[in-house]
Amino acid sequence: MQGIGNRGWLAGVTLLAALLIAGCAAKRGPVPVEDRGTMISAPAAAAPGAPGTPLITTDASGKPLPGIENYGKPGYYAVRPGDTIRRIGTETGQNWRDIARWNNLENPDLIEVGQVLRVIPPAGAAATAAVPPASAAADATRTAAATPSAGTPSAAAPAPAAAASAAAKPTPSIVTASPATPAATASGDEDVGWIWPAQGSLIAGFDEAKNKGLDIGGKAGDSVLAAADGRVVYAGAGLRGYGNLIILKHNNTYLTAYAHNRTLLVKEDQSVQKGQKIAEMGNSDADRVKLHFEIRRQGKPVDPARYLPAR
Repeated sequence: MQGIGNRGWLAGVTLLAALLIAGCAAKRGPVPVEDRGTMISAPAAAAPGAPGTPLITTDASGKPLPGIENYGKPGYYAVRPGDTIRRIGTETGQNWRDIARWNNLENPDLIEVGQVLRVIPPAGAAATAAVPPASAAADATRTAAATPSAGTPSAAAPAPAAAASAAAKPTPSIVTASPATPAATASGDEDVGWIWPAQGSLIAGFDEAKNKGLDIGGKAGDSVLAAADGRVVYAGAGLRGYGNLIILKHNNTYLTAYAHNRTLLVKEDQSVQKGQKIAEMGNSDADRVKLHFEIRRQGKPVDPARYLPAR
């Protein structure tokens, strides 16, 4: 009898525990999720945004985000988490000041995830010096495009981005994708007349998967030359993996990049001549002194050895 009583007591305790657990689970319910905006799935064909990722269409108050009616149209860009107005300029091949003007942005440093911006000139409008087209990381191992540099405002989902200091440097992205709206190639754009940007020996060639340009050896302080006439669209150290970097725009088709410099001798928006000394070779963000040199044709990296004269 005592054994039966014990078994009955244990069974009762087990049943009571099961009921208590079930009751707690029923009261707890799913973990609440803060819904601060209406979401839709971005179509895979929409070049401006990240394919297959959710897109915010309203702000926290339920008001439609600016420009949402243009989402997915050619020439428009949907703001993604981590974006800045300057980075959007680099991704679309436009000057960020033009983008701010085309979209009537009172504060270009205040943008929202999901906001849709015009990134091509309106009819009759002209564009100024553009910045390099880009849309992803420099290569499979370099994902700095998604990481804004310190002090640079960025769009954070789903709240509006914080305002930035006017002195904040833009964070460029040098990548393989073409701009969302490719520009027509003028016949004269191919007639650049390239020269070698440094006199050192070639220590690494172009590899589409591993090396987007040429690595040229040398000594610290050796001259780095502009490979062709152009305009400086970036000069700084905002892109991880490139160190002190200069990007030149030569025309609507070609850009060049000069990385790992010790000293930068030119400023943004400055015009330079072919053969002009624009930097001193160094090892910033590199394991040795070298110049990493890239040529981009409509945003896509090409083998500089095919364009530079034989030596």
